[in-house]
Amino acid sequence: MEQDLIVGVDGSEESLAAVDWAVGEAARRGVPLRIVHASAWQRYEGHKPSFGVHRSPAHVYADHVIGQAVERARRRAPTVTVTSDVVAEDPATLLIRESGRGTTVVVGSRGKGELTSLLLGSVSLSVAAHAPSPVIVVRGGEKNRDSGFREVVVGVGEAGESEPAVAFALRAAEARGVVLRAVHSWRCPAHAVPDEPRAGEPTDFHQIRAEGQLDEALRDTVRGDTTVRVRKHVVEGHARTALLAASASADLLVVGARRPKGHLGMQLGPVNHTVLHHAACPVAVVPHT
Repeated sequence: MEQDLIVGVDGSEESLAAVDWAVGEAARRGVPLRIVHASAWQRYEGHKPSFGVHRSPAHVYADHVIGQAVERARRRAPTVTVTSDVVAEDPATLLIRESGRGTTVVVGSRGKGELTSLLLGSVSLSVAAHAPSPVIVVRGGEKNRDSGFREVVVGVGEAGESEPAVAFALRAAEARGVVLRAVHSWRCPAHAVPDEPRAGEPTDFHQIRAEGQLDEALRDTVRGDTTVRVRKHVVEGHARTALLAASASADLLVVGARRPKGHLGMQLGPVNHTVLHHAACPVAVVPHT
């Protein structure tokens, strides 16, 4: 069953780009889209909610933000059911809670806060790090955001760790009718690298072993009845380098993230941290335990 989509907006250009992407995704999946604006009036604006005729500037602004986003979504995809909500709550808390209900959350790469110069906004980073359901951070150029490259990329690690991410990427590629590229990286230990590599030397062994690991990781998820064409890409080097390179010609980059129970810190890891800050296309973070 496809998950419902929710997109958080704050009036920034980045959040409106997220609305554009989310309504397109909702149309592909055939699911409704809910647009939310977490105003957190009492905490951040110093305004008390007003239900009378004289509404506070914060309420007026919130209505403007949500109204603009809803109109934009309905104009882009008239067949998608679009609903909206304004909640006086911290935005990260709201979106993480919504994710706990099995909803895929879509956010922009940056917001309208004081730290807009950051590569990734604090709300987007917090939601991606803690949400129990998939989170999609919309970033990258227009061609990447508009499925102009006809390819979904998924980062694949060891067998038994990547199934949720691969399954998500496979559905995304199928919905778009595009190729799925599975990227797996490996690094040869320094002591195993010969001074003058020749065919049959240790580096070939590591490449062959990595190809086998990728095949094993894909075996249980990519079955023969899928209509998606899968390209396997095994490359020597750092995983973050391989994924960033692949993102340049991708419509979506999918990575997995561990969610250990009881762990309160940032649950992303250095590779996911890097791609969320620097990828050239939207990034989907798919959690697994």
